[in-house]
Amino acid sequence: MRAAVLHEYGDPLTIADVPDPDPAAHGVVVETEACGICRSDWHAWQGHGEWADDRVPTGQILGHEPAGTVVDVGERVESVREGDRVAVPFNLGRGRCSYCRNGHGNACENGIALGFEEAAPGAFAELVHAPYADYNVVRLPDGVGTTEMAALGCRFATAYHALAHRADLTPGDRVAVHGCGGVGLSAVQVATALGANVVAVDVDDATLDRAADLGATETVNANAVDDGSATDAGGADDGVPAAVRSLTDGGADVSVDALGVAETCRNSVACLRRRGQHVQLGLTTDAERGEVSLPTDAMTMREVTFLGSRGMPPSRYGELLRMVERGTVDPGALVTREVALSDVPDRLAAMDDYGTAGIEVVTEFSK
Repeated sequence: MRAAVLHEYGDPLTIADVPDPDPAAHGVVVETEACGICRSDWHAWQGHGEWADDRVPTGQILGHEPAGTVVDVGERVESVREGDRVAVPFNLGRGRCSYCRNGHGNACENGIALGFEEAAPGAFAELVHAPYADYNVVRLPDGVGTTEMAALGCRFATAYHALAHRADLTPGDRVAVHGCGGVGLSAVQVATALGANVVAVDVDDATLDRAADLGATETVNANAVDDGSATDAGGADDGVPAAVRSLTDGGADVSVDALGVAETCRNSVACLRRRGQHVQLGLTTDAERGEVSLPTDAMTMREVTFLGSRGMPPSRYGELLRMVERGTVDPGALVTREVALSDVPDRLAAMDDYGTAGIEVVTEFSK
């Protein structure tokens, strides 16, 4: 089969012929019909994550947002059949530990990450193996297409889990979203669907216009405020935090850093009202190496909550898929480009300078 393989960090991925996967006894093989291209793939390609013992090994097939059709089934699989239309979450649990048994399979203590670990070759390929299929594989409703599911796969699922499960979000809350790439725009749409009033923050006017189209009631261009960062103890009186606090009558109830740089993280924390909740979705780069300084005294005095959020438990995908079926959220609205597997190296390189918009999806794998 054809696949996009990482050989050297920062060098273009190689489109190569590699052996077809065989299913483990507990796994299935899926013919990939669509796979999103995510900034997490860019981080992997750049070799980031060494500081968190999370660096992707060379020789890895990348890609972690697949949807397609099951073509081969392991002998111990009970609930998945050949011909099923499915999605494969990137955070793969084994279904046995206490976290999995209690509905938190995205935090499985023996879990593996699709497309990021040698044990789980990714989905920038004609075929992808899904281990522990009875626990992980998600069947697609008839009304959800594979391209739409690939757009939902990581970014919408991540945004939904962050806002619906990790944060204590209620209708009418004020939500700020810092960084409106794929996951940020997903968070805008999800927060709106959950009844929140959303302030979108970015540095690009066209992106902010898109956020407004997806439901943001207010937008802030970080380059247009006097001082774009939170630098003092709390940082609420300057730049982006001040702009957000002005638009939210004193501060956001929930704020999301969807980018992962120090500036957006600190701005997100600083724009909160008392007892507000910050949710970290973006992963850091070489500039931060996993560490961001925060105004912890101010956070303590204001009882600000800092939450991490990663993916979504496979057992909860049904909640989000029902919203897609009802038209409450529309992942397809974020798809800006459909590309071929051979385009993946160039599309990852375009992310160096944030040269992509919305969600791009691979839909052609055979040529």
